[in-house]
Amino acid sequence: MICESAQAGTVVAAMNWSGRDSGGEWASPPAEYALLRCNACGDATLQVREDVGGEGMDQPVTVYPAPRQIGWGVPDALRQVWTEATKCFEASAYAATVVMVRRTLEGTCQLQGVTERNLSTALGKMKERGLVDETLMQWSTALRIVGNKGAHFGDHVSRQDAEDALHFAEAFLNHVYVLRVRFEEFQQRVGTPTRPPAPRTDGAGGHAS
Repeated sequence: MICESAQAGTVVAAMNWSGRDSGGEWASPPAEYALLRCNACGDATLQVREDVGGEGMDQPVTVYPAPRQIGWGVPDALRQVWTEATKCFEASAYAATVVMVRRTLEGTCQLQGVTERNLSTALGKMKERGLVDETLMQWSTALRIVGNKGAHFGDHVSRQDAEDALHFAEAFLNHVYVLRVRFEEFQQRVGTPTRPPAPRTDGAGGHAS
């Protein structure tokens, strides 16, 4: 898919990479790069697919524009874990992807001052404090379960499961650290009396206010 219109793209330029450096040594998996133009909107995108072993080439991954972004309000510690999750996905390490996604949930709970070691209980505390609603609670529960699956030997994690986990985790982080703050600022501007609790980034205990 090139854009939200889900139209196909026309290949403008293509290049193959053997995976070997100038000295003939293996440097990275063989890859195929393609510059495409969307047939619907005309925008350009750069995609790459690698031969990481197995049957044929891997699925194409969009290099430009960045397919996933989280807001600047997300703390650096969580941003680092999120970046590692996306790198795992791009390397076709899907089990590792969902494990790193699970760590974003753990980190979010800790930075909100939720000290329960059991992630399911910690997420319940997040809901009690009004930091996540019922929908986000369901999403985070699903992410916790698929993260557990990725951590156990023998359990298969598909590319689709890993990609969905990244999308839901992105929405989770942006809700807690970006949209809630923006909504609070909006309420202050328009003078509405009720404001949601601001997210914590210092890891201190207690309820957000």
